Amino acid sequence: MANKPWESPKWPADVPHEISGYEKPLYSVLDDSARDYPNQVFTIFNDATRTYAQVKQAADKVAGFLASRGIRKGDRVAIFLPNLPHFPIVFFGILKAGGVCVTCNPLYTAHELNFQLNDAGAKAVFCMDHPAFYPTTLEAIKGTQVETVVICNVKSFLPPIKGFLGGLLGKIPKAGKHEPGHVFFDDIMKSAQHAPGPVDIEPLEDLAVLIYTGGTTGVPKGAALTHANIASNLTMLDEWTRIQNEPGAPLEKARRGGFHCYLGVLPWYHSFGLTVCMLAACSSGNRLVCIPDPRAGNPPFTEVLKAVQHYKATVVPAVPTIFVAFTNHPLLDKFDLTSIVACASGGAPMPVEVAKRFEAKTGAVIFEGYGLSETSPIVTTNPTEKDNRKFGSVGFPICGTDIKIVDIDTGMTELPPGEDGEIAIFGPQVMKGYWNKPEETANVFRLLDGKRYFLTGDVGHFDEDGFLLITDRKKDLILVGGFNVYPRDVEEILYTHPKVALAAVVGVPDPKSGEAPKAYIQLKPGEQATEEEFLEFCKDKMAGYKRPRSIEFRETLPTSVIGKVLRRVLKDEERAKSKG
Repeated sequence: MANKPWESPKWPADVPHEISGYEKPLYSVLDDSARDYPNQVFTIFNDATRTYAQVKQAADKVAGFLASRGIRKGDRVAIFLPNLPHFPIVFFGILKAGGVCVTCNPLYTAHELNFQLNDAGAKAVFCMDHPAFYPTTLEAIKGTQVETVVICNVKSFLPPIKGFLGGLLGKIPKAGKHEPGHVFFDDIMKSAQHAPGPVDIEPLEDLAVLIYTGGTTGVPKGAALTHANIASNLTMLDEWTRIQNEPGAPLEKARRGGFHCYLGVLPWYHSFGLTVCMLAACSSGNRLVCIPDPRAGNPPFTEVLKAVQHYKATVVPAVPTIFVAFTNHPLLDKFDLTSIVACASGGAPMPVEVAKRFEAKTGAVIFEGYGLSETSPIVTTNPTEKDNRKFGSVGFPICGTDIKIVDIDTGMTELPPGEDGEIAIFGPQVMKGYWNKPEETANVFRLLDGKRYFLTGDVGHFDEDGFLLITDRKKDLILVGGFNVYPRDVEEILYTHPKVALAAVVGVPDPKSGEAPKAYIQLKPGEQATEEEFLEFCKDKMAGYKRPRSIEFRETLPTSVIGKVLRRVLKDEERAKSKG
């Protein structure tokens, strides 16, 4: 890896540039932890726990059940569940049967779920026994290849007294009437079925997961990820992380075997939550707190704060809006959050001011990274110690990863250091392609120096220290009279204003300049402001062509389930206004 910008004195000590040992079936991360830490707690849900040995045994039963239903190697099986303790059992059970996990957003409408089930060709689906989720599933499976529906109820994963009282008082969610032929998860667990004989897995070729992109650039597409894609990303993460496992300790690799407790606040259907939280906890034999609804509590998000304190969570992978929820929570000072050791931020750009406020209030270390569903997801990350990280950057390419900055028009010409261009990625974590979309797959790959690079659609450059700076999404560029305006640049400045909780900037039509920046602002609770106040604030802080021409205040900004502020939604609203 000679002459790479990231060969820098700030590269973390003892962290290798290359990795090996990831060419294995993904389900082996559960089997290995069940072998090494059989009695160690894996999942925690409402104080009820399941050990690694118990989760493996349950996953084997799911695999046996699926095999008995005709699921064979390569068949797709959908998981339509929030962050419940069923999720890792079902996930690994599908893999052990040779199937491909299709992770589905639990907030999908029936129409959206139907599209994904049809596109993936799913033959089975696991859903929650719930008055909303189950009826959605029933409607969504119409006209699909789904033949098997498994209904998951939370009662069996509650402590006995909570399960008894919840059932007695009717507080445990149930869908009511169930269709004949649909199977209950609990009945699978009561059976004597075990995993089928070993399925021959070729880790570099065989798919493990289809993760659908959020559709921000068009119709959702399934990123086809192999066993080795995701296993390599777990290996990268393990090799990269150097933290103080406890106060005053030297920097070292994150400890295994129950030392750490991961806060499962990110949805596991999404690549960030799946790899960096659920699978990372599993591969290291650590504990995992299941949080199906991060917004729960009064005020919202209170239950997350309670979980951190109660279970002494040490590792918090999250998106910027979750860190905003922490720092702006009115009851923050009533909770002890000092157990938190390390926080990984990704999924969207981390505003520097938000990171600083979070660290000031919690004492934790937060480091920003970058990734995509198509890359399993981690591509880059900052050093995990404070001395060498760089706020505002997304760090270095993680071990085993190569990045080129190429021209935006063709993606074929590598640009000199410091010049903005499209970020292109090569590494073992890069997907095989988009599911059943050969043309779209061809559009996003380029053969450069004999290697197959993935074009991310993101714009950025390496700075003088070798850190990658994301300038913006290629399609989010605002063209103002011939000048390029990157929304993130403007948003970063807005976040320095003490009244701002969330901010988003999009381009809107302008008769003079073609486009003009417009800012949408969600104020912190209890704050008030005027458009004039913010226009004046921006005047001294950015060039005239970058300054928002108008400010719109919103009680809430549209966000995805993982907390990304959806500029696309705001753009669509503006487009609808102009047509009206």
